[in-house]
Amino acid sequence: MMELTRKGDYAVRGIVYLASQPPDKISLLSEIAAAVDVPQTFLAKIFQQFSKTGIVKSFRGTGGGFMLACPADEITLLQVVEAVEGPVLPNRCVLKPGECERDSFCTVHPIWLQVQKQIRDILGNVTLKDLASS
Repeated sequence: MMELTRKGDYAVRGIVYLASQPPDKISLLSEIAAAVDVPQTFLAKIFQQFSKTGIVKSFRGTGGGFMLACPADEITLLQVVEAVEGPVLPNRCVLKPGECERDSFCTVHPIWLQVQKQIRDILGNVTLKDLASS
């Protein structure tokens, strides 16, 4: 069964909050954590990953914090989820061709590929702007 981990859930909550802020506002990690009810230390690790993948910009020092690296309508839920969870995989056989020696004749393999594509399509068609304005 595919399930978003707690880390993924926290990541989505934190980034949607950030997307709901004015575009030029730098939000403190403590503010984000309190607003979305996520432990600050856990959120710090998540936002470090967001920073590495280019979803957020981080600012150090007094007045430091985070803001989106680009407009909320240019960041998809797929990018957010994959930044913290890795690629969407309904089954390990879709990781890459040849990962499973049965993929050339397995009758279920094409179904797993279809599931993966549909999930990626759905997540890829939802932007942070959509979620922040809901």
